[in-house]
Amino acid sequence: MKASCLLLVSHVAWGCPELCTCQTSSKMVDCSYKGLLEIPSNLPSQTQVLYLQANQIRVINYTSFTNVPGLRILDLSNNSISRVPPYAFHYLRFLQVLNLTNNFIQNLEGQVFTPLLALKELDLSYNNISNLPESLGNNTRNLTFLGVKNNHLQTVDRMVLETFTNLRVLLAISNPWQCSCPILGLKLWLENFLYKGGVIDELICTSPETRKGKNLLQIPFEFYKSCPPFSTSFPMANIHQHGPEHRNNGRHGYHGDHLDGSHHECEPKPKPRPANLRHAIATVVITGVVCGIVCLMMLAAAIYGCAYAAIMAKYQKELKEVERMASAAEQGSPEEKEPLDSSLA
Repeated sequence: MKASCLLLVSHVAWGCPELCTCQTSSKMVDCSYKGLLEIPSNLPSQTQVLYLQANQIRVINYTSFTNVPGLRILDLSNNSISRVPPYAFHYLRFLQVLNLTNNFIQNLEGQVFTPLLALKELDLSYNNISNLPESLGNNTRNLTFLGVKNNHLQTVDRMVLETFTNLRVLLAISNPWQCSCPILGLKLWLENFLYKGGVIDELICTSPETRKGKNLLQIPFEFYKSCPPFSTSFPMANIHQHGPEHRNNGRHGYHGDHLDGSHHECEPKPKPRPANLRHAIATVVITGVVCGIVCLMMLAAAIYGCAYAAIMAKYQKELKEVERMASAAEQGSPEEKEPLDSSLA
């Protein structure tokens, strides 16, 4: 009875919404799994943690969070939200974690996350998002975690991700990635992100057919050499190889803000690229032909040497025979000399 009275007094003093559970010590309000159709309007102004997951909320109004400016964590996962209007989080300048997973969001307005200067974790997974707005990272430079897995993304502009200078984890699996020329900018950014110690999951291609089922990061850069210059703002000529001495620099993030518009310091640093299959085959064929020619020449030289040796041996044998016969003819036999000597006498 005493505990119930204390809980009632706490609800009255702190203004806890009906059906929700409030904890004044942690400044937490839990309204999850309550079948709510909208965000409660009488949230305590001191709230820092707000759980609204697993309800039936469809709409976020402009004034939904006006009375909780100190909110740090907001969980709106597993609802029926299909649209997040501009400035929906306009008053949440201290928000650090925003969970919007498992909703029906299709498009994101350009200014929807602009006020969230302190945001560190943003999870948009399991929605129907097909495009990330260019201004997504304009004011969210403190973001360290971004989840966009299980959406309808086919590619992401590299310039959008470059604004997340403190990003450490990117989850983007289970999207219909089109691994043709327009995705090259994203591939270059991902290589640079991994080089700096970032963590990502797999980006599996669904098209074109020749790359379906392959991990974007494992496709050699040579396959994109035929892409037109306008397919990416990063020229292929600027792809550099980096040895172990560069990988152990212990630094993360970009080298600078590059306010002058130059990007030479933050160029992607891809891993050593595998040899092109056609080049490898050509090298093997040429090597085989050269080796074959050398072998034929050595065989011809061996045959010629053997023939020459045989001829010279025969010649030497005949020469010795002739010399022997000539020597015998000059000396003559004793029987032949005696008649000659008696005739002279």
